Amino acid sequence: MTKLCDLNQAAKEKLLPEVNDKSGIGVHYIDAFIKPLNTMLADGTRVSCKRKGLKITLAAGTKKGEGLMRRLEVSKDPVVMLQAALQEAAKAAGVEMRITDAEVFISGIIKQLP
Repeated sequence: MTKLCDLNQAAKEKLLPEVNDKSGIGVHYIDAFIKPLNTMLADGTRVSCKRKGLKITLAAGTKKGEGLMRRLEVSKDPVVMLQAALQEAAKAAGVEMRITDAEVFISGIIKQLP
C-alpha cells in the first residue's frame, strides 16, 4: 500500500456543537477531512476526492468511484458515515483504501498516461 496523506487532525474540531452545521451529515467535517486526499503520489498519479451534496467521488489515476453518505443505513455519526462512503467509493473505483488514526493508504492504482 502507498501512503496517500496524513489525516487532518483539525477536522474533528468541525464536529463540535459550536460549529453551525445544519446539514445532519457534518459537511464541514467532511470537507476538512477529504481536502488532504487531493494530492499527487510520488509516481505522478493524481488522486482526488470531492463532495457534492451526499455524494463522495474518489478518482485515483484512471479509476473513479462514488459513495454516498448514508445516514439511515450506516449511522448518524458523520465519522462513521464518511468512512463507509469512502470505502464504497474506493470499492467502486477498484482500489483499496485503508484509513488509520493518522494516515490514509491506497493501493491498486493504475498510473495515468502523460
